[in-house]
Amino acid sequence: MPRNRPLVVVGDTLLDTDVEGQAHRLAPDAPAPVLDVAEEHNRPGGAGLAATLAGAFPPDAANRPEVVLVTALGQSRSDQTVRDLLTPRVRLLELPLRGSVPVKTRLCADGRPLLRVDRGGGTVGPVTDEVRAALAGAHTVLVSDYGRGVAARLRAELAVLAGHTQVVWDPHPRGEPPVPGARLVTPNAGEAMALCSGDHPDANGDGLHGHGWRGAALASEWRSAAVAVTLGRRGAVLARPGDEAPLYFPPLQEVDGDPCGAGDCFAATAARALADGALPEEATHEAVRQSGAFVAAGGVRNPALWGGVPSAPPAPPVSKTDDARALAASVRARGGTVVATGGCFDLLHAGHVGMLQNARRTGDCLIVCLNSDVSVRRLKGEGRPITPEADRISVLAGLDCVDAIAVFDENTPERLLRELRPHVWVKGGDYGTERLPEASTLEEWGGRVLLLPYLDGRSTTALARRAAGHHGAARPSGLEQSS
Repeated sequence: MPRNRPLVVVGDTLLDTDVEGQAHRLAPDAPAPVLDVAEEHNRPGGAGLAATLAGAFPPDAANRPEVVLVTALGQSRSDQTVRDLLTPRVRLLELPLRGSVPVKTRLCADGRPLLRVDRGGGTVGPVTDEVRAALAGAHTVLVSDYGRGVAARLRAELAVLAGHTQVVWDPHPRGEPPVPGARLVTPNAGEAMALCSGDHPDANGDGLHGHGWRGAALASEWRSAAVAVTLGRRGAVLARPGDEAPLYFPPLQEVDGDPCGAGDCFAATAARALADGALPEEATHEAVRQSGAFVAAGGVRNPALWGGVPSAPPAPPVSKTDDARALAASVRARGGTVVATGGCFDLLHAGHVGMLQNARRTGDCLIVCLNSDVSVRRLKGEGRPITPEADRISVLAGLDCVDAIAVFDENTPERLLRELRPHVWVKGGDYGTERLPEASTLEEWGGRVLLLPYLDGRSTTALARRAAGHHGAARPSGLEQSS
């Protein structure tokens, strides 16, 4: 991100208060738990938390981008508490607020919320010239809409901005619909269901197809470039308008913790990644990774958060091996994520390499299931493979992102997959899950299919045909599909 063009966060800031204690008895006059209070913590919530997270990494303060927060604050003691919390972390631009900042108080026993009490709120005043200038100079804008009026007040300015500036919109059922042209919209599963209706068979489903359908439908309705529906422990689904095969991004680790703030972390991470030049697919992958690490490290309760966002713990190094089955068993035994992909990889090209690199980033090891020469010939006809099996193994093994290779003779790798039992099976995004015979096999042990973006025009078929045409040779036979 250019150093002179900040990331601007727009939205409703809250004051979040956690009252911590223990509850071991009931009140004598009602069947209600009694909380013995030990301590109380204040922190910025809503857009204030999103801005804090956006500016908190990388840990080296010298390399952090400038983050500007445009929000509405009043003159109450709660509003001053929010100012004091935010001022050391972001550049604060205020809209006037007639009333007070919303305060959300959670009563927590042994780290688990018992009750939440909400109070406060007000009416957002007029837009200032300073705020307009900040929006005009933004590289990327994150709208963190909590339905309290800031996004509504700035809607006209944001609508113009989306025509030439990256806008990420984190919506709320009580808030504004995203302005047309948003680069990425990040509803959670519940919000997407509340915001989307239809008579499609998957309209009310809680499966990946249902979440993907709603993401694509909302992207069309909102005229946004992409919608990432966040699924909590299950990761996220990324869809574009009219998408029939959305991309699924599974979590990189199993997490059991307080999810408060995870959605803000996801949106802030995605906005930062897009500002740094990432594609929506790459931004979604990074957002899943960081939000999982955020929850695993304690979420908003982690004291280290306020000195820097905890990054995902590095996975133990994996050594390349000739025994793919032993590698899969080893990674599973230590709680890691086994990722596998498959194909002929006849002429290794940029599309293959990009897909393999992205696949490796989704877990702790990558195993390539490679069609043998016999399998390739049966599938694609005489003249294939162009590159013999031993050479294909040698080339793949030379890639840092490939940890092991397993060869299979059948048309599809179901038998091999049952031996490897990967958590994730990756294919390029030019496939649809309904065309993958491996999908039902993965479901036997709870594995998931992940479609990753694929570079258009870089198929083995296209390369072979161009080479044949260039040299005036006869085209190889059986080149109906890429691999």
